[in-house]
Amino acid sequence: MKLNRLRRLLAAFPRQRILVVGDVMLDQFLWGKVSRISPEAPVPVVEVTNESFFPGGAANVARNLRALGGGVKMLGALGDDAAGRQLRDLLAGQDVDTGGLVVDPARPTTVKSRIVAHHQQVVRFDRERTEALPAPLTNEMLGYFGAHLNSVDAVVFEDYGKGVLSQTLLDTMHRLARRRRKITTADPNSRHLLRYAGLTAITPNRTEAFAATGLPFAEATDEVLADQPLLRVGGQLLRKWRPANLLVTLGEHGMCLFRRGQRPHHIPTVAQEVFDVSGAGDTVIATLTLALAAGANPVEAAEISNHAAGVVVGKIGTATCSPEELLASWSRDRS
Repeated sequence: MKLNRLRRLLAAFPRQRILVVGDVMLDQFLWGKVSRISPEAPVPVVEVTNESFFPGGAANVARNLRALGGGVKMLGALGDDAAGRQLRDLLAGQDVDTGGLVVDPARPTTVKSRIVAHHQQVVRFDRERTEALPAPLTNEMLGYFGAHLNSVDAVVFEDYGKGVLSQTLLDTMHRLARRRRKITTADPNSRHLLRYAGLTAITPNRTEAFAATGLPFAEATDEVLADQPLLRVGGQLLRKWRPANLLVTLGEHGMCLFRRGQRPHHIPTVAQEVFDVSGAGDTVIATLTLALAAGANPVEAAEISNHAAGVVVGKIGTATCSPEELLASWSRDRS
């Protein structure tokens, strides 16, 4: 794809409206430095120098969509707590429509806290509950989904296994979206295996792809198109999930796009440096969906999402990619 084609697609991004459905969370980062080991236990003592908060999980997908210029509606569940109010404010501050965020007073807002010292994550601790949402809240989400579906171009299902997406909710929402000819994409979770059927695109990583087939995990090889276990998994998932596009993300080996009736297409990584892979999958599903909605073909959309992922892994923490950064990455790769 030529640079002018990418520019035309990026110019269409702000006209797209995306509905993100899934597990929202608040990402907390405690930044500091280590200068000694604790006398109480053989662990580093981190002197905290700064603290920051970002939308995480499905909310990070929304954040990535906004960074690229797309319009976003967010549908998910918060707790009735300070973290939930802070997350809603963060999203609203980035012009994400938060009208679809329901409140469950019986559960806390999911918070992931990471301690980072000298550009390295030292430890992460999570505060969450993962049981399914109560039926009244599920019905409230369905009501919002049906009322706003006509105003969007695509729907992203982002499952982090925190209880928002159930099989019944996914099936019902996807059926409604398909009936109205919307683009539908999903980022699955290896610990909460839902049955996906007939979506426009699904973006598992290697671990998630193997888990979804039940085949034993096999380590990657340098030659992706000669990676027989991966090719077998891709073929099985095309038959099992019947997506129009299956994009398996492979870390340092890039991505592999599988489509029925066509040969797998390998997209090598363009990442120059990898500092942090936190949230890279969110960037991939956001960029892929937005590109498809803007009129990109599947290969173009996959290549654009590959460049966006290459940008964010070069940053510390859950990060986003701007159109300017995407263009710079594209130009650098072709120079």
